[in-house]
Amino acid sequence: MAPIPKIRAEAVGKIFGEGADEFLAIDRIDLTVAPNEFVSIVGTSGCGKSTFLNMVGGLTEPTFGDILIDGKPVKGPGRDRGFVFQGYSLFEWMTVEGNILFALEKSRLSKPEKTELVRQFIHEVGLRGFEKSYPRQLSGGMRQRVAIARALVYKPSLLLMDEPFGALDAQTRGMMQELLLKVWEDHKVTVLFVTHDVEEAIFLADRVIVLASRPGRIKRELTVDLPRPRQFDIVTSPEFSQLKRGVLADIREETLKVMSLGDAG
Repeated sequence: MAPIPKIRAEAVGKIFGEGADEFLAIDRIDLTVAPNEFVSIVGTSGCGKSTFLNMVGGLTEPTFGDILIDGKPVKGPGRDRGFVFQGYSLFEWMTVEGNILFALEKSRLSKPEKTELVRQFIHEVGLRGFEKSYPRQLSGGMRQRVAIARALVYKPSLLLMDEPFGALDAQTRGMMQELLLKVWEDHKVTVLFVTHDVEEAIFLADRVIVLASRPGRIKRELTVDLPRPRQFDIVTSPEFSQLKRGVLADIREETLKVMSLGDAG
C-alpha cells in the first residue's frame, strides 16, 4: 500500500475580488508532496506562489478544489505546520530564548522539558551564547535562525517557508541554505519552500515546481537528481547549470508573456 502523501492538492484554485474586479489567481493546481520531501516553488512575481503556500498553511481558503495534509482536509492553521516568512516575525521585546519558548506556550511539556528543547534548537541553529540577546542585537541571518528554531521547536511535520532568505546578503544566504539542509536532514521534516531565486530552489530541493502566470498553474515539475548531502560548490557543476538553464528559460517565457499582456492592456 502506497504511503499517504504529506500534501495533496487537488484542482486547487483561488479567486480574488468580485464582479468586474474578479481575478483568477490560481487555476487547478494538482500537486502531491511525499513525506520528508523538499519541494521548491518558483515563478514570476504575482504567479500565486505565496497564495498557494498560505492555502496549504490554512491561512486562506481555496475558492475551489481541496488541500489535504496527511489525508485530512485543511481547515485552518495547525500545529502540524510551521511557518517561516521573509519578515522575521520575532517579538522585539523577547530574547532569543523567549521567542523560541513562546512556540511551546500551549505545549503540555514540563518546564524543564521545554527549556531543554529550546536549548537544543538554539544549539542546532548556531546561536549558543545569544540566548539572552534581543532581536535588535542580531544580524538578519541570526534573526532568521531564531525564526527557523521557533518554527521547528514544537516539532511540526511540515515546514512552510516563504522567501525566508530573500532579505539576506549573498554570503549569509548561502550559509543559511546549508544550515536549512542540515536541519531538514536531521529532523526529516517535509518542506514546501517558495523563492524567486532559481539557484536557491535547485540547490535545496528534491523537486522544483515552476508556476505559470495569470493564472498560476504548474508549468513544469523538475526532479533535482543531485547527490545529497549537498555542498554549495555543487552550483558550479555542469549538471546544476543545465537544471538552472531549463528553469530560467521557463520563467523567462512566463515573464515575456506577462509583459505582452501588459502591453496589450
